[in-house]
Amino acid sequence: MKKLPILFAVLFVALVLVMSSLFIVDERQKALVLQFGQIKSVKEEPGLAFKIPFIQEVVYYDDRILSLETPEIEVTPSDDRRLLVDAFARYRIADVVRFRQAVSTGGVRFAEDRLKGILNAQLREVLGADTVTSNTVISADRAELARRIRDQARAEAASLGVDIVDVRLKQTFLPDQNLEATFARMRAEREREAADERARGEEAAQRVRAQADRTVVELESDARRQAEITRGEADAEKNRIYAEAYGADPDFFEFYRSLDAYRAGLKGSNTTMVMSPDSEFFDYLKSDQGK
Repeated sequence: MKKLPILFAVLFVALVLVMSSLFIVDERQKALVLQFGQIKSVKEEPGLAFKIPFIQEVVYYDDRILSLETPEIEVTPSDDRRLLVDAFARYRIADVVRFRQAVSTGGVRFAEDRLKGILNAQLREVLGADTVTSNTVISADRAELARRIRDQARAEAASLGVDIVDVRLKQTFLPDQNLEATFARMRAEREREAADERARGEEAAQRVRAQADRTVVELESDARRQAEITRGEADAEKNRIYAEAYGADPDFFEFYRSLDAYRAGLKGSNTTMVMSPDSEFFDYLKSDQGK
């Protein structure tokens, strides 16, 4: 009976030792087994694993893709227009051994501080290149700039055992002190474009008016020509008719022409004519008794 408590004690110690030597690696994690700070083994596959109890310890690292936001920094593209830029990066711990050697006990927080410094340096280098202007940064070409930042930052981050998966430029805007000057320049450019458009519109209007005036002159000239032709044809027809009438009855024709002359010469009620009484003009006004 006295051996029973000892047996329980032995079983308890054995159970503690077994439980202390077992650890579980989640599918979202990687694990390092350390002995007195030195790396003894790496566990990257999920499942149950063993370690020496009380001597070895396990450190876990996230195997998922992690997010990192850089602080806002000021960059100066080649056109000397200062910009405030911040970026968003996604990364993962690719080499857990190198990561541990690079950050030691600092962990992810220390690694992210290093990554922010790398990204900020690459932001300034890429966005400050000779071929990059502020318009390039805010245009569709910013995707290509972000790719260049990612590729260059990835090469440096490899020394930390980190793989930078993606980098995106979040916000790009002007410092407050530059906004008013930029707005003034934009207003001046828009006013210049508006003046150019008005000048081109006035030039087009002048061309249209000149063409319209020319068309009016041509139409009036053609109308006058047609009127003269018609008038000439009418006079010719009139003369032809007069000639036919004269040939048919000369006396009646002379009488008709005299009536036209009276009508034209004796207009109104106060017409004065000075001529000889025996003028032929009055032949058809004389009565037979006066002869």
